[in-house]
Amino acid sequence: MKRLIWILFVICAVQVQAQDLTLYKRVVKELSSSRYQGRGYARGGANKAGKYLQKEFIKAGADAVTLQPFAIDINTFPGKMELWADGKKLTAGVDFAMREYSPGVCGEFQVYHVDTLDFAPERLFADLAKPEYANCLVCCDFWFAYRHREVFSKLQTEGGCTNAGLIQTWTSPIKFYKAYGDHVIDKPIIWMTPEAVEGVKSVRVNIENRFLKDYGLFNVIAKVEGESHDSCYVFTAHYDHLGNLGRKVFYAGANDNASGTACIVTLAAHYARHKPAYDMYFIAFSGEDANLRGSEYYAENPVVPLSQVKYLFNIDMIGDNNPVQYCECSDEGLRGYALFEQINGEKQYFKALDRGALAANSDHYPFAVRHVPCIFLENENGDAFPYYHTVYDNWETAVFDSYEPVFKLVTDFVGRY
Repeated sequence: MKRLIWILFVICAVQVQAQDLTLYKRVVKELSSSRYQGRGYARGGANKAGKYLQKEFIKAGADAVTLQPFAIDINTFPGKMELWADGKKLTAGVDFAMREYSPGVCGEFQVYHVDTLDFAPERLFADLAKPEYANCLVCCDFWFAYRHREVFSKLQTEGGCTNAGLIQTWTSPIKFYKAYGDHVIDKPIIWMTPEAVEGVKSVRVNIENRFLKDYGLFNVIAKVEGESHDSCYVFTAHYDHLGNLGRKVFYAGANDNASGTACIVTLAAHYARHKPAYDMYFIAFSGEDANLRGSEYYAENPVVPLSQVKYLFNIDMIGDNNPVQYCECSDEGLRGYALFEQINGEKQYFKALDRGALAANSDHYPFAVRHVPCIFLENENGDAFPYYHTVYDNWETAVFDSYEPVFKLVTDFVGRY
């Protein structure tokens, strides 16, 4: 009889774990589908995804689910997105993308290729003052422009020079960002792969931007009540992503960050099934890709005092397969890091934990600077990582290896902290 009970217990445990993985995959697939258009802002994808998550937390068994509204200013590109290089039509998101703070641009422009091997700012400005280079697009490598940003910043400002804008090359796969999209600069900046612009004499472009002022977003906050209400654990992930690059291209964001969002949904389901000792909050943030706007707003307007947070886990981009788990800790969170390492050493969920320096790279940061004990978990440099912020981060390239180790490491920590 004891043997039979033990076998039934093991079967039930396996079934629960399988159910968690099934739920996890289902949420990742849904969030990265075309229904949400990259969970961006211009076409309402982020808010549609937030409404979906509200329903998922309720289905998971949360005791309460609320929406916390806030607003942002953000530049978007939901309209025309066309570029021809010497008559050859290029593909948005593959051959080129836009800087997030770029205005739209329409017309045909000569391309001025910067001599980066024998660079002289005086010669650059002298060339651009010549009539034959008036209204050109100045082209060079992104990192070269960054190293010489005092020079190239003058080429972004109306009146600074007669050029029409900039082309900056970035190796394939081409990236797209939103972090500094809260304003629009004077002149366009187009990112292109070196292959797409090499030797090109002129480009024809038709690109539209739309600047959204006071655009309404919301955080989704779910609560599972515990035995004690004087302290709580908080699990966070951002559900927004990059949205659209033109009418036909969207950034699915399966790894970034449907993966982390799906994980906190399964954590909510887990603690709804197994009543915890403390209250558990699961916060899906919007506006992360717009410079941590949702988490910053929540940290300024928490639903429970930050002083009551025993520990906060921010889960971002765990859809990968690196056997070494990257993490960051707040100063206060370091007192729990030794336990993380101990548990991982005992269970061998990952070969090692790689703790990096605290940075403003995800939603843990607004809490870390407010002295909340927290840890950031991100599985990077695996098979999925090269697709980060590209059109290739989608369901077809999704990787699920790190989900269960992260889930178990977090739940084991909560059980022993």
